[in-house]
Amino acid sequence: MAKQDAAVADAPATQSDTKTDTRNKTKRQPPYVVILHNDDINTFDFVIETLRKVFGYELEKCLQLTINVHKQGRSAIWSGALEVAELKVDQIRSRGADPQMKSKGALPLRVTLEPLPQ
Repeated sequence: MAKQDAAVADAPATQSDTKTDTRNKTKRQPPYVVILHNDDINTFDFVIETLRKVFGYELEKCLQLTINVHKQGRSAIWSGALEVAELKVDQIRSRGADPQMKSKGALPLRVTLEPLPQ
């Protein structure tokens, strides 16, 4: 009898043996990316300061991100959950425009959200 039990245990599982309960599985939201767009009025210093305050990035990372945005016209600066991404966008916009450049027509930094390609 023990040999038969061992043979059954080694047999491949059938479809009915591997059924899983999918009712309790939650579908994960795709991550979102915060995109910063270039403008020619706000200063590099203001952009760098904003990235440091909102994201807590080191100075070197902020400088590199700012250069990327300037050269490419837009660049991803952060990715994660939708709710956090929305918060980060609001925090950037709430900083307003560069105070030194308001007289030249500066507006708040332009940021958008996009789902991260899967």
